[in-house]
Amino acid sequence: MTEELLSRAERFKKGKALRHETPRESLADLQSNAERDPIAILAESDPFRVAKLLPVRYARMMENPFAFLRGAAAVMAFDLAQEPKVGIPVQACGDCHVMNFGAFVTPEENILFDINDFDETLPGVDFTVDLKRLAASAAVAALASRASKKTAQALAAAAVESYRRHMFKLAALSPLEIWHSQIALEDEIEHIKDRLLRKHLSNIVARVRGTEDEDDNFPHLAKDGRIKDKPPLIYHLDPDVDAQDELDTKAVFDVYRQRLAPERAVLYDRYELKDLAFKVVGVGSVGTFCAIGLFVSGDGEPMFLQVKEALHSALERLSPDLAWPGHQGERVVVGQRMMQAASDLFLGWTEDPKTHRQFYIRRLKNRRLGSVSELVEGDALADYVRICGRTLARAHARTGDPAMIAGYAGKSEALDAALAAFAMAYADRTVADHLRLVEAKTEGGTKPVKQAAE
Repeated sequence: MTEELLSRAERFKKGKALRHETPRESLADLQSNAERDPIAILAESDPFRVAKLLPVRYARMMENPFAFLRGAAAVMAFDLAQEPKVGIPVQACGDCHVMNFGAFVTPEENILFDINDFDETLPGVDFTVDLKRLAASAAVAALASRASKKTAQALAAAAVESYRRHMFKLAALSPLEIWHSQIALEDEIEHIKDRLLRKHLSNIVARVRGTEDEDDNFPHLAKDGRIKDKPPLIYHLDPDVDAQDELDTKAVFDVYRQRLAPERAVLYDRYELKDLAFKVVGVGSVGTFCAIGLFVSGDGEPMFLQVKEALHSALERLSPDLAWPGHQGERVVVGQRMMQAASDLFLGWTEDPKTHRQFYIRRLKNRRLGSVSELVEGDALADYVRICGRTLARAHARTGDPAMIAGYAGKSEALDAALAAFAMAYADRTVADHLRLVEAKTEGGTKPVKQAAE
């Protein structure tokens, strides 16, 4: 028998009551043990990555503490497992840092601001897990860009405040209204105070409206019609050297096609696979198998699909009860559809019967937000983290209980202050962890490098 549905007022009251069990102030403390070995935690996934790319992964993470944080979702999940939880579950992003947001074009040609990658997504996770990672990333990004500690803490608080205020607005809406709510990028630009960020986001809109080959990070075509190699980021695998990383391309795409909804399979069938190249992806994903498939229509129009390996979510470290029992690619696809306002038409999952790798597939979009250091100039990061906070609230409200979250968060700044204090404590820990990585890997011959475009 279905459980009786409660009203918004009743759910708000339940959320407020949770403050007695987990006071908001208790979220300020960093209680996990700082003596755990972050290098060992990171190394646990090394056997599942392309071996020759491991130095690239660690070199990127050594660049600065923010780069370390981006690649260390597993380390933060290990720490958060020991922190107090409120008891309001959501579908979590899992890697909710300030650079995991971007501009997207919906099938209806609307430009939205939304979460980008969902490699670590998992259902049933306490809402504070994503919110703490977002707040910590705001603080670490600010400090890495030489902002003061006071500014860094204010930015972390701003991200949480924006989340909290938007959750109150969403809590007043019907479930359907919440599901259809969006963060329209062009509307956001009108309310941004910082001139540089307004210009930056306006340029993104212009690029999205323009042609895909304007971004140098996007794959280009060579004269022979294949994907143009751009080492070390995009290149074709050498059968003699990279045999262990080869893909049974036909089997992978056949299984993917079978799982597409019929109307999307019809669209997919109007393209033919012409080429496949390896692509080195973001900090946390470096070394996982990622390829770009070039598909061409009968009239020669290109489309790129990204085939990305899905490993177990780092958030499974929070509790044995959260272990995903099925296909990891399906986990990512389901989580993305749950959290994004409008998901990719070509989003799907598959596996390679030869290597048993599990993948998700999506259309490769032409987008790039730029570096955090660019956003910090002119206090742009303050406006930016507020958009991120609102976006996360919208994503959580779709799968969690916005009235309960609003009831717990309250109208005061208690939650903002608590999570900002946590963010600063975690920023200090991240700096120390980053230093440990630099010392360990420098001794082993790895050198930090400037972050490459993704």
